[in-house]
Amino acid sequence: MTTQAERRATTTFDSDYVSTINGRPATSDTTAPAFNPATGEVIAQVPVMSKGQLDEAVAAARAAFPGWAATPIEERQRIVSAIGDRLEEHAEEFMALLTREQGKPRAGAEWEVFGSVAWFREIAKQSLPDETLLDSAERSAVTRYTPVGVVGAIVPWNFPILLSVWKIAPALVAGCTIVVKPSPFTPLCDLKLVELVQDLVPPGVLSAVAGDDDLGKWMTSHPDINKIAFTGSTDTGRHVMSSASGTLKRLTLELGGNDPAIVLPDVDPARVAPQLFWAAFQNNAQFCNAAKRLYIHEDVYDAVRDALVAYAKTIKVGNGADADTGLGPIQNEPQFKKVQEFFADSHAQGHAFALGGEIDTEGAGWFVPVTLVDNPPEDSRLVVEEPFGPILPLLKWTDEDDVIARANDTIYGLGASVWGKDLDALQRIARQIDAGTVWLNEVHQYTPYQVFGGHKQSGIGAENSLHGLAEYTNWQSITLNKDAEAV
Repeated sequence: MTTQAERRATTTFDSDYVSTINGRPATSDTTAPAFNPATGEVIAQVPVMSKGQLDEAVAAARAAFPGWAATPIEERQRIVSAIGDRLEEHAEEFMALLTREQGKPRAGAEWEVFGSVAWFREIAKQSLPDETLLDSAERSAVTRYTPVGVVGAIVPWNFPILLSVWKIAPALVAGCTIVVKPSPFTPLCDLKLVELVQDLVPPGVLSAVAGDDDLGKWMTSHPDINKIAFTGSTDTGRHVMSSASGTLKRLTLELGGNDPAIVLPDVDPARVAPQLFWAAFQNNAQFCNAAKRLYIHEDVYDAVRDALVAYAKTIKVGNGADADTGLGPIQNEPQFKKVQEFFADSHAQGHAFALGGEIDTEGAGWFVPVTLVDNPPEDSRLVVEEPFGPILPLLKWTDEDDVIARANDTIYGLGASVWGKDLDALQRIARQIDAGTVWLNEVHQYTPYQVFGGHKQSGIGAENSLHGLAEYTNWQSITLNKDAEAV
């Protein structure tokens, strides 16, 4: 049998794709196609792993856990940083593959791959040392952070590398072992990353299993998985939470969002328009934190709308492999059909389109034009739900209290942004928004040291920062009565 080291020495990114279980490549007689969303072409066949193979991966992770947890944290940190180095060594291959399987253009691929490298390296610097709460002549009390055990990581298709790293890096630093399930729509980069680093970790510490929705259900209910780290839709998050409840698994759920962006009357429309465009349309709006409702003060509404239309017309939508492409396709056919429903609903409701509005369903690839809907009703489907595609409602506001109430009138609470020159107004509004992150005069700024998570039905728990690292641990308090005569 070919070893992982031998495969790594000879592999190319056009080779067969395998799962990794207990440090070894794993295949299946059942496969599923991976598509290039820009062309609709099949680019690879991916093994669909069985429940028995998942059991094998989990058993290997459980067997590896005591040794990995006992490994000094300095060594775990070194290995996690080395995984980042390995990713950087193959950055060009990963960027090309990411564009082929996910659809994002070169700039987006660079942002994701090199961001992932930075995340590995920076999370590798973090730790949760014991906290001495009391140390007197009579008693001592210490709080420790102990690894939670075996983690099941379920990764989405919009940022397949980065959002796997957000789980892999803190889990390994904390002393957990982890089994990664890539999205069936974008499995290739995650499978390749885990395969390429097996010489850096002990067998069973980091595995990857490809599969369909059944595999996700088996993971969330698996009795030997201690924690699920999931990124995806709120609807799926509810199912994950229900499935995991049978064994009271620890959960980190990063779910959907319907992020408001509030534009104050003192903005420069020409200057703010490009920033608002990318706030909404980065990654073709396939972004949990995309601005999905754009509230523009009536004094500048027309000017900002027109500046957005003018800027949007300069951005090419096309194959991410083309150098001049600004936005790629919708990543998969089910999402493509879902986005079409929002277009159809807006047409049926008689909404006015400032830009776009028509989808060519006959061409190759799953392309959707950038579309701006001009002041639709607040209760329209486009405003209330999350399209996860490049159709954006522009909404007028006049009263500050009213726009805050409208911004908060949603089941979601992931992110928000506020734009204007009045810094006091920015802060005043931000502190009244029900969201885990509120950006002021910027958007989509993340760091490994900034906590990220949602309010309301946008999630449970946190990622990044020491708060995110603690999600992979249990708290243990040890108290000592120093009076030797007490016993």
